[in-house]
Order: sequence, then structure tokens, then C-alpha cells
Amino acid sequence: MMVEPITHVQQQQVMTATRCCIQLAEQLFEHEFKVPAVTFDLRGRAAGMYRVRNARRQIRYNPYIFGKYFADNLANTVPHEVAHYVTDVLYGLQHVRPHGCEWQAVMRVLDAEPSVTCNYDLTGVPLRQQRRFCYRCVCSSHAVSAVRHNRVQRGLGKYVCKYCSTALVFAG
Repeated sequence: MMVEPITHVQQQQVMTATRCCIQLAEQLFEHEFKVPAVTFDLRGRAAGMYRVRNARRQIRYNPYIFGKYFADNLANTVPHEVAHYVTDVLYGLQHVRPHGCEWQAVMRVLDAEPSVTCNYDLTGVPLRQQRRFCYRCVCSSHAVSAVRHNRVQRGLGKYVCKYCSTALVFAG
């Protein structure tokens, strides 16, 4: 049975929790944090993601995982992603590890457990599937992920068969 995504009302609760978490960080760090864009367009196995794209900060939430485990995600995923945002503003992403000591310290200040992953049963949650490309070697054909295919196409990587040790060639 397919899991339903969170409702508009629940999305508003998540947005409010995100803002409250950021306001708490402002008080505790005595620093002003602008609320980043918050979207509910994340798919796959992750409940949340903080990213910076084109100098634009964004927190993305997975509406299906929130739909299945709403209370747990409200209590854990929201501060987790806000901590990534706060760490970025305070230290810069290029200067810290994603779940390093700075991020862990921010999580503790936000009174949240600095755990990296959650272990949810994702039955019924639509999962993102990577596209596969057909490559051949001397002995067989191989299904290569889109990431590896793109690396080969850009000349950034070469892959060999682990059985016959010949280069994999795109089959088209």
C-alpha cells in the first residue's frame, strides 16, 4: 500500500517547526539567520536535505517519509537540517565535515540528538530509481548507473569488468 504524502496543514507545521528551530538558534548563537527556502520535493530514502545551489540555501523535506513517520521527523529531521543550515552560516560548508564536530555541537545546542541517519521501514514510500545504461565488455553486458555513465561521457572516469579486466564500452 502506497504511503500518502503529508497534508498542507502538516507542511505548515513543518515550516513552523523549522522557523522555531532557526529562531532558537538565533537566540542561542546571538546571530541572525534568514529562513532559507523550504520545499517538500525530496524523493528517495532521505527524510531531509540541506543544500546550497547557485548561492541559494534550501532545506528540502521528503513528504512521503514525513507522511509515514510525521512525529519522529518533526522532532529529529527538522533540527537535523536546520543544524546543517546553521553550521553553513557560522562556519561555511567548505570548512566543516557534513556531520562533524561543529554540526554535532549545533545539534546539542538545539537540544537534539546528533544522530546521522534514521532507520525507517520505507515500505510504501516511492523511492527514486537511478537510470541505468548498458555497457559491454568482452565477457558480458553491465548496467551502469547514470552517475558513472556521466563520468565516462565527460572523460572523468573509466570502468573495467571485474571478471575479464577489459574496459566497459557504452552500448548505446
